[in-house]
Amino acid sequence: MQKNRPKLVESKKKEIFIFMNTLQVKNPKAMAFILMLGTFIGLFGETALNMALTNIMGEFSIKAPIAQWLTTGYLLVLAILVPISALLMKWFSTRQLVIGGLILSLLGTILAALSIDFTMLLIGRIVQAMGTGILIPVMVSVLLLIFPVHKRGVVMGVMGLVITLGPALGPTLSGVIISTLGWPYIFWISAILYVLLSLFAVLKIENVSEITKPKIDILSVASSTIGFGGLIYALATMAEASISSPKVWGPLLVGVIALVLFGVRQMKMAQPMVNLRVFKYPMFTLGTAMMFLGILMILATGILLPMYLKDALLLSAAAAGLLLLPGNAVNVIMSPIVGGLFDKLGPRIFVIFGSIVILISSVMFMTVISATTPAWQIIVAFMIFFFGLTMVMMPSQTNALNQLPRELYADGSAAMNTLNQVAGAAGTAIAITIFTAGQGSYVIDTPTASEPEILAAGIKYAFYFITGISVITLILSLFVKKATDGKEKSASTVKATELVQN
Repeated sequence: MQKNRPKLVESKKKEIFIFMNTLQVKNPKAMAFILMLGTFIGLFGETALNMALTNIMGEFSIKAPIAQWLTTGYLLVLAILVPISALLMKWFSTRQLVIGGLILSLLGTILAALSIDFTMLLIGRIVQAMGTGILIPVMVSVLLLIFPVHKRGVVMGVMGLVITLGPALGPTLSGVIISTLGWPYIFWISAILYVLLSLFAVLKIENVSEITKPKIDILSVASSTIGFGGLIYALATMAEASISSPKVWGPLLVGVIALVLFGVRQMKMAQPMVNLRVFKYPMFTLGTAMMFLGILMILATGILLPMYLKDALLLSAAAAGLLLLPGNAVNVIMSPIVGGLFDKLGPRIFVIFGSIVILISSVMFMTVISATTPAWQIIVAFMIFFFGLTMVMMPSQTNALNQLPRELYADGSAAMNTLNQVAGAAGTAIAITIFTAGQGSYVIDTPTASEPEILAAGIKYAFYFITGISVITLILSLFVKKATDGKEKSASTVKATELVQN
């Protein structure tokens, strides 16, 4: 009996630790569903108009540099709002933020669906992005609070699916919608889902966040807004002007200076808007970096492949979208599998193998792309791409957040998701910039080339950049190890230990 006592004590200690570090809610699965679907619709909106840009350009008589702001403006609002959301979560209840985010998203989609000119459409996109910018960090923080550590692998696997599948599936679904109904129905369908989710949220969402109402530091809000806004504006403008242009280096310089001032101020404040001390945890920093590179590759590929399939291979929007479906199916199938195995095997084996697979797919794209490439080769390369990406994204994110103590979940979520939006904007802007440069270079070497050949050459040139990013991802994966809980014990951990000892 005495021999079994140490095991019983350890078992009891583990049960108390899990209980004290998990907030009890009536229906955690319903809350997770609302948050994940709301976030999925918003992230789907990031790339949903990529297939419709040529239609919108013709309808509103605008050029490509103006039309691309429908995507870049969306990412710009997310990058500005997500860090501020860490402050919002300390001022407003979970119910207020979730329901408010869904209603804002609903208003934005209705405004965009009814738009009679480009300005109205852009405003609708911005309003929807505001709602999504609130929902993303709230989703991450709430899921970490209502599910215990031993269940996080599966939960974060599904959440990783939401984060990657949303922007990846945008061109696929929107291609079918555009060909059958027209681009405004992208917003009408989203609006119907937002209405249903809002009603469900009123019934099921419970308050789990701790409202402390810290003092709002105007300088932090201003420097964050100017910093991320300037950085993304510069990246987006780079697609139509060289870096030597004041339109590019001016906002870039202002943005960098503002972000440096923001970082210095946060480190000196007792109650920072975003606690940058989360980056003192090495696995969090490494996991965030790998998430950044993963999102960058997803958004770069998400804007390049629709252009290639429609304008180089001369496929319809519906056909182009359906060709991307098998890759997204791999993502859907693999995410819960990886999530379930993560709890048993840890992150290292997944991120290393996944990074190797991503590199293989990038080399395939770089090798096979031309104006006469058989469609099946693109399908296979895209499937391999997402097979590897699924193994990198979820384990990196879960391992990163697992190292943080509970009181830093909101800050870690805000920091990670802000960088994800910057990654999305960077991936889109840099890919288009390199694509344009590749076209120009090919025209000089082959002046008699046809339009599909020129476009294919530009796309192929851009995949050199994506291949380089995949090499960096592989190098970073070699340093990943299973994260231990945050070095600083949270109050609930201390209390649990005292209960066991007593």
